[in-house]
Amino acid sequence: MILAQQNILKKWSPAVARHWLLLIAGLLWSGVGIILCMMAGYWLSHLDWPAGGLSSAVGFGAGLVIFRFGFSKIARKNIQRILKKPDTLCLFAFQAWRSYLLIAVMVFLGHTMRHSHLPRLFLAVIYLAIGTALTLSSSLYYEQIV
Repeated sequence: MILAQQNILKKWSPAVARHWLLLIAGLLWSGVGIILCMMAGYWLSHLDWPAGGLSSAVGFGAGLVIFRFGFSKIARKNIQRILKKPDTLCLFAFQAWRSYLLIAVMVFLGHTMRHSHLPRLFLAVIYLAIGTALTLSSSLYYEQIV
């Protein structure tokens, strides 16, 4: 009975080649990163030059640091995990299962922060930093696609 259920699940599992998982992960990281940067840019565009320019520089600089010491390591671990998998695997394996929980927490935190009384300037710096780090880290996935 269990073997029959496993065969049915395997039959209906959306299986793809490994390189598609790298592309999907890269596109997801790029897409979210660009959206966060665009939101930050919109908020920063309403500021005068000195405040907007300085905030942009701080956000971008923080994004470089987050990329170098945080997200690039996460992306590389995820890439290695994908490359160790069989040639064909489930479409949703582009992230580890526990990463889906982290994504849900981050979406919740972003929503909560946007609807809080935090100043948009503060949010813009955070969004620009995270968006920059995600966008730069996405390039690591694209490098691995063969």
